[in-house]
Amino acid sequence: MHRDGAGSMNLQSGKLTDVQNTPDTRDIALTEVGVKGLEYPIRVLDKVNRIQYTTARADLFADLPRHFKGTHMSRFIEIFHRHREDLSMPRFLDMLGEIIRELEAESAYGVVEFPYFLEKKAPVTALRGMMSYRCRYQGRVGGKGKRDRHFVVAVAVPVTTVCPCSKAISDRGAHNQRGIVTVELELGPFFWIEDIIELIEKAASSPVYSLLKREDEKFITETAYDNPKFVEDLVRDVYTGLKALSSFPRFTVEAENFESIHNHSAFARAVYGGEPL
Repeated sequence: MHRDGAGSMNLQSGKLTDVQNTPDTRDIALTEVGVKGLEYPIRVLDKVNRIQYTTARADLFADLPRHFKGTHMSRFIEIFHRHREDLSMPRFLDMLGEIIRELEAESAYGVVEFPYFLEKKAPVTALRGMMSYRCRYQGRVGGKGKRDRHFVVAVAVPVTTVCPCSKAISDRGAHNQRGIVTVELELGPFFWIEDIIELIEKAASSPVYSLLKREDEKFITETAYDNPKFVEDLVRDVYTGLKALSSFPRFTVEAENFESIHNHSAFARAVYGGEPL
């Protein structure tokens, strides 16, 4: 298979010329070539429903040796299409290994970002609504002639926080805001995305919901007020929870609070085991 427009017809043989495989004399190897921004339906594992269909945005790359003029772009799509029905964590690196074999590369790299949906009940009325969480799979196989395998899962979770300082100094109320907690986890044993989301939400002043009635809103407001958290508290509590799982060789935790009384965000970050991929 060939990049669109890359082949030319050999009139004597009736075959298309493989321009990508012609020699290149500039003696420059490329670290990453491939496709970027591919939007595609995929299927991932779901703890409750077994599988979940969602839509991904993918970047897929391989290295290109100095003696090749170009890569076969269509093969990235072919391989991704074959794996779209099972892009579980263990299978992601298998897909990158297939890219290496088919393109005769030394290394392959991929990023797949997608929304992950959970049905969540309101805390008092138990009315159900769907919550979306941003997830990312990021992996690399090979490099420098080795067959190293690295895989990171990132999950971004919206939360509510109440400022402890504002509560301590104010006679009436305290300022609160929505924030985003993002964790990046280097894969050790298998884990469920749902369990990471639950851990993060429990560390916040309150979870965020898509559907709330008045009694739910009252409950959340009062619960958050009784559980104030600095952005630093949030990161440290999530870090402690992840470390207690003893499942991840490396991880990062970062939180950004979209401050309600400032024209800037508050931010904190912590790293365990060295920088992930």
